[in-house]
Amino acid sequence: MTKFYAGKKFRFASLFLTLSLLLASCGLAATPVAQEPLKSSARDRSIAVNFTRLLELRHVSKQKLDVGLSERGFELFLKAVDPTKLYLTRQDVDEFEAKYAKLCELDAKKLNDAPAVYRRLDVAFEVYNRFLQRVDERVALAQKMLDENNFDFTVDEEFVREPELLDYPKSDAEIADRLRRRAKFELLSLEAEKRDEEKEKAENANETPKTASAVPGRPDDPISKLKRRYSTLQKRLRQTSNDDLLEIYLTAVANAYDPHTTFMSPKSYENFMIQIGLNLEGIGATLQWDDGYTIVKRIVKGSPAEKQGELKVEDKIVGVGQGVDGEIEDVVDMKLTDVVEKIRGKGGTTVRLEVVSEDGKRKIVPIVREKIDLEDSAAQSAVFVAYQKADGTVELVDEADAEAKKPADAVAELKVGVIDLPSFYLDMKAKNSGGEGRSSSTDVEKYLEEFNAKNVDACVLDLRYNGGGSLPEAVSLTGLFIETGSVVQVKPSELGLERARSLNDPDAKIVWQKPLVVLTSRLSASASEIFAGAIRDYGRGLVVGDETTHGKGSVQSMNEISSVLFNSLLREAPNMGAMKVTIQGFYLPSGVSPQLQGVPSHVVLPQFTSVLEDIAESDLDYPLSFEKIAPARYPKFNLTSPSVVDSVAKKSAARVAASEDFAKEVEKMELYRTSKLRKATPLQREKYFAELDKLDASKEETEKMEEIVNGESGVKRDYYLDEVLRLTKDYYEALQTQALAL
Repeated sequence: MTKFYAGKKFRFASLFLTLSLLLASCGLAATPVAQEPLKSSARDRSIAVNFTRLLELRHVSKQKLDVGLSERGFELFLKAVDPTKLYLTRQDVDEFEAKYAKLCELDAKKLNDAPAVYRRLDVAFEVYNRFLQRVDERVALAQKMLDENNFDFTVDEEFVREPELLDYPKSDAEIADRLRRRAKFELLSLEAEKRDEEKEKAENANETPKTASAVPGRPDDPISKLKRRYSTLQKRLRQTSNDDLLEIYLTAVANAYDPHTTFMSPKSYENFMIQIGLNLEGIGATLQWDDGYTIVKRIVKGSPAEKQGELKVEDKIVGVGQGVDGEIEDVVDMKLTDVVEKIRGKGGTTVRLEVVSEDGKRKIVPIVREKIDLEDSAAQSAVFVAYQKADGTVELVDEADAEAKKPADAVAELKVGVIDLPSFYLDMKAKNSGGEGRSSSTDVEKYLEEFNAKNVDACVLDLRYNGGGSLPEAVSLTGLFIETGSVVQVKPSELGLERARSLNDPDAKIVWQKPLVVLTSRLSASASEIFAGAIRDYGRGLVVGDETTHGKGSVQSMNEISSVLFNSLLREAPNMGAMKVTIQGFYLPSGVSPQLQGVPSHVVLPQFTSVLEDIAESDLDYPLSFEKIAPARYPKFNLTSPSVVDSVAKKSAARVAASEDFAKEVEKMELYRTSKLRKATPLQREKYFAELDKLDASKEETEKMEEIVNGESGVKRDYYLDEVLRLTKDYYEALQTQALAL
C-alpha cells in the first residue's frame, strides 16, 4: 500500500525522542531498576535489512547507503539517544563510533549485506543499553545531590542550554558539575512555576500574591517534586521496547538521506493513519503524559467522553478497565502509547477509567466507545462584516451580530469569510476501498458554496499552522480557485535525467471567483506551500503572514513494508511497520522550488512564529536542495499587481505601527531573540528571575508549540485576525479601483 504525503516532519516524531527531550529538560531518574539488556530479535534484523534495501531503491537520490551516509546516520542516532550530551561519556562515544565506522568500512564492498546490517543494528542496541547504564550512574549522583540539598543560588554561574556548545563529558568532575547546574536550573524552574500558580490564584481571588515558599518533604517542595520527576522518567525510559528503539535507529539512518524520510513502528503508523484520516474508534480525548500520569488535556466536541459528561480536562487517568466489569489495571508510570492503546477499542464496547480530579477525588468513569470524527482537526469557517463608518473608520462584527451591532453611521459594508484549514487531510482507507471519504478539499468547497450563497465578498484561507498532508488534496484545493493549469511540478530524481511532470487542475470549474487572501507562517509547510505558491504564481490572491513559509519542497510516499515485500499476496503478512520516504522534489508552476527558501508573503505581519527557532526546513539536519526547472504553462490573473500590493501593504503597515497589540508582539519577539542568543541561563536566583520577568523564552516557545499541537483549531478572533480582515477589505477595494482604471 503506497500513499503520497506532503506533510511537514514534526521534530517529536518518535516516542523515545519525546522522552529524551523531556529527560533533557528535567535531568534524570531515581534509583536503578534491574532490567535485562535489550537485544535485537530476528524480526528486528529482518525489518532493518528490508528497510535499508527499500531506502536505497525508493529515495529520490537513488544513493547507496555507503560509509558516509551510514556514519551520518549513526551521528544522528547518538543525538536522538542523548540529545543533551549528559549521559554518554566522550569515551563511550569514541568507542561506539570507532566500532560502527569499522563495520561500515569492512562492509563497504558488500553494501547492505545482511550480516553487516545485523552488526550495525547490534551496535545501536549496545549504545542504548550503555545509555541506560549511564542513566543509572548519573541518577545515583543526582539523588545524592538532591538529598544533601547544598545548592547555592548566590553563586554567579550559568547553565548552558544548547547541546551544540557542549562536548560529551570526559571526567567524573565534569559530570558532577553538569548535574549540579542542571539540578539548580530545574529547581529554579519549579520555583518559577510555583510563583506563577500563586500569582494566578491571587489574581483570581483579587488578593496580593504570596511569596512562594517550599516546605521540605512536602509533595510540592521543589526537591521532592524533582526527585519524583527523575524517578518517573527513569521508569519511562526502562519501558522502551524493541519497536521504539528500532524506530529511533532506522529513522536516524533514514534521516541521513533527508529529514523527512523515516521508519514508523506499527503503533506509530496506526496513529499517523488516524490523524490524516480524521477518524478513530475510542472515547475522544487528547491525552498527555506528565510526571508519570496520563492527563486529559482536551475533550473532542461531540465525542463519547463529552456525551458521558464525567471526564474533565486535567483529570489524571490512573487505571483502565475493559468492559462493564473488567478488572481495573493500574496505568500510573505506564507509557502514554500503551495507555492510549488500552483506552481505544471497537465502537460499541465499554472502557472504564479510574480518574483522580484536580480536587483529589477518585472515581470510575464508564464510557462507551464510538467512531469519532475529529471535527476539531477539520476545516472550520466563520463570516465577519466590516462596516465602513462615516468618519472613515472600520468596525468589525461577527455575522451573527451584524444587524444588532451595525453602526448607525455605517456607509458601506463588506462580508469576509474565513476558513481555518489545519491540514490537508484525506480518508485514505475509504478512498482505497472505493468510497469517497472525507477530505480537506470537499470540506472547503462546502464552505465556499455557503459563502457564495451568503453573498460573501472576499475569502481568507488560514494555513498558518498547517504542516501539510496529502499532495492530491493540495492540487484539488487549488483547483477550487483557478480555472485550469499546472498546480505543482514533481521531479522523481534531483540527479536523474527524468523530466518534471506537471500535476494540473483537472477541470475548468472555479468554485470561488472573488478576492482571496492566504494566511501563512513559517509553520506552513509542504502541501500548504504548494497551494500558497500556486496562488502566488498565478497572481490569484494575496499571501499574507511571516516573511516566508517553512521551506519544504519534497514529496514523500508512505509504504507498509510488508505490502511492498510481499506485494499484498499474503493475507497474514508480518507487520513490519511502514516507511515514509522522499520520492520527489516539487516545484511551483514558475519552476521555483520552495525547498529551503519557502514561499514569500506579499504583505508581512508581525507574529511570534517568525522568530521561533528550529522550525524551518533550513534548521533541520541534512536537508535536500533542488535546482530551478523550466516553468510550466499556466494562465495569469491580474489580482496581485504591484500597485494593488503596494497600496494594501502601506495601509496595513500604518495600522500595525499604531497598534498597541502588535507593538507588544514585536517587543516579545525581540526579547525572545535576545534571550535565545544567550544560549545559557543564569543560576543566581535574582538574575534568573529578573531575566524571567522580562520574558521566559522557553515557556513562550513551549506554549506556542503546545497551542499548535494540542490546541483546538477553528477561526479565533483576535487583533491579528482583525488586521487581516481590514487588510482584506483594503485588498477588495484596491481591486475595485484597478478594475475601474482598466
